[in-house]
Amino acid sequence: MKIFTSTQIKELDKYTIEHEPIKSIDLMERAAMAVTQAIMERWDTLVPVVVFAGPGNNGGDALAVARLLADRGYQVQTFLFNISGHLSADCAENRKRLADRKGRPLLTEVTQEFDPPRLEEGMLVVDGLFGSGLNKPLAGGFASLVKYINASPAQVVSIDVPSGLMTEDNTYNVRANIIKADVTLTLGQQKLSFLFPENQQFIGRLQILDIGLSKEGIDTLETQYTLTTEDDIRPLIHKRSPFAHKGTMGHALFVGGSYGMAGAAVLAARACLRSGVGKLTVHTPRRNVPILQVAVPEAVIHPDREETTFSEAVSTDDFQAVGIGPGIGTTEQTSIAMIAQLRRANCPAVADADALNILSTRHAWLMQLPKGIILTPHPKELDRLEGQCVDSFERLTKALVLAEKVQGYVVLKGHHTAVCMPDGHVAFNTTGNAGMATAGSGDVLTGILIALLARGYHQREACMTAVYLHGLAGDMAAAELGEESVIASDIIDFLPKAFKLVSEK
Repeated sequence: MKIFTSTQIKELDKYTIEHEPIKSIDLMERAAMAVTQAIMERWDTLVPVVVFAGPGNNGGDALAVARLLADRGYQVQTFLFNISGHLSADCAENRKRLADRKGRPLLTEVTQEFDPPRLEEGMLVVDGLFGSGLNKPLAGGFASLVKYINASPAQVVSIDVPSGLMTEDNTYNVRANIIKADVTLTLGQQKLSFLFPENQQFIGRLQILDIGLSKEGIDTLETQYTLTTEDDIRPLIHKRSPFAHKGTMGHALFVGGSYGMAGAAVLAARACLRSGVGKLTVHTPRRNVPILQVAVPEAVIHPDREETTFSEAVSTDDFQAVGIGPGIGTTEQTSIAMIAQLRRANCPAVADADALNILSTRHAWLMQLPKGIILTPHPKELDRLEGQCVDSFERLTKALVLAEKVQGYVVLKGHHTAVCMPDGHVAFNTTGNAGMATAGSGDVLTGILIALLARGYHQREACMTAVYLHGLAGDMAAAELGEESVIASDIIDFLPKAFKLVSEK
């Protein structure tokens, strides 16, 4: 599923108007009808409605919604802000349609001073001030109005985008001047800024409305950002040959777990084996050997020469994938062994956790990583690697720069984990939940990744598939156990069902 920028949204509207064909005012009416229907499903006619409309097409949508709601028996007050004396053509047409409507006056046009209506509990505010075309922070009277709305006890529904929130980059936005919606009814497609955690306070409950934008236009328009869905993952799943044996299903190497951190190795190993790998070898300090042999009897255990730390790189000649980092620590000896392990890897590699912490203090080593490397940082690890970030958009930008720099893949973990690719594409994941915010969850993802790589998945396919299945297993675990009680082992336990669900459909 594609995510379009604000510029591309305009292009898609234009394409729909030209190729359906449909007049722009009729496309706006179609959008307004979808918004009106969504409002009617949540609020009945007893709820007083106050509509705030701006001078652009978002305001035109709001004026059309005001008219449609009034036609359906709602008590509606409408305020159109025409401070500059210039409305978009479709906004002006909807002003006329609302003004011409029979019945008591619904419209107050604001050109200078504004005495705001009293907003009380039990009322509904329809926010149609500014939409996806906004490119600078709100200021002056509009900023004051936003603060007034946010301070009121009324519920707020925003059309397309909460006013003041920009569609992509809000790094330098004034967050006090952004509408805090209870519900956002966005038109056509998901917006990039909706995927970032710091913006959730403004969006509230999100509903994406189909307004009949051209499918051909959507297919034709190239985009940097996509959302990964089950339909995307299903064709990527490798089917097992009836004649498969462990020798044809890949041999993975996992390096992890210092003494006291054997759990990281156990979790990654179990997840790897549950993800269909033919054979797994775990390289770990000698003191961890008894733990791993009991906890993961299916794995081959290769002890390090040291008792408590990882100290020596392993030949990768016999492996189809290698993963390193969880629980290894960051001592000088381990750090040198870690970069030696990655430098000598002649198979696809994954670096996670302490491997990333080591790289963050030795930036020159980044250029020594093998081409196609997969790095799996959470936000703080990415900040340590690339510098402190103000917000998620800046962090995503830096992750993309890192992917290009190392010519590899950066899996930036979060609620919508972003797979950043060396060609500049970003695939956001759509599975997962807050219950997965638990120690060891990342180790599980590393195990899934190396299993898929060892089985022959390309790095791009492996990243998208592993992240999706990891989140899906977490969703299944949360559905049965509740988000509060999910632990990393539960994600592993539900991996078989996740694979089965995607594979058999």
